Amino acid sequence: MSKAEDATRLAKAFPEVDILVNNVGNFIPKEFTQTTDQDWYETFELNVMSGVRLARHYLPGMKQRNWGRIIFISSESALQIPVKSIHYGMSKAAQIAVARGLAESVAKTGVTVNSVLPGPTRDLDDPRAAEMAKRFGAKLVEEMEEQFFKTRRPTSLIQRFAHPDEVASLIVYVASPLSSATTGAALRVDGGVVKSAF
Repeated sequence: MSKAEDATRLAKAFPEVDILVNNVGNFIPKEFTQTTDQDWYETFELNVMSGVRLARHYLPGMKQRNWGRIIFISSESALQIPVKSIHYGMSKAAQIAVARGLAESVAKTGVTVNSVLPGPTRDLDDPRAAEMAKRFGAKLVEEMEEQFFKTRRPTSLIQRFAHPDEVASLIVYVASPLSSATTGAALRVDGGVVKSAF
């Protein structure tokens, strides 16, 4: 989805949608001085422009039908830029800006645009998680998780990885008719990692 032709191909396959969830993205940890221009361009193309292109295609139809949902899956890294991946944090902050701007552009319609900001998330049902537990032992994996939150995300209030279902619950709400008054928002499902009440 990092190229314009990818978005065009998808739009041809699915010419109309009511709910667009822009979830494609990539995270590659790299020190700032080691990142190349190409790293920045590729991160921006995939994490930001993929959603921009699809929103540009689907938004007119949503406005015409006076109903639609556009959701950008951002990250808590948009608010707390990770030192080891500044280019990633920049792309996630850009998603919030795009979502807010689009929400402004569809004011007084039945279309809403929001961004959702997950925190550290791990799929316990992922075969890789089972393989990791098998390889290192469940106790060591548990200790690694505890160490991660002690050293890398000490502000987490839940002190564990969120499960994808917990993130999905917020996305399902934002995608539903129940969320008609929720628009232009950056909604956190970060386990309290971001030290802010707002």
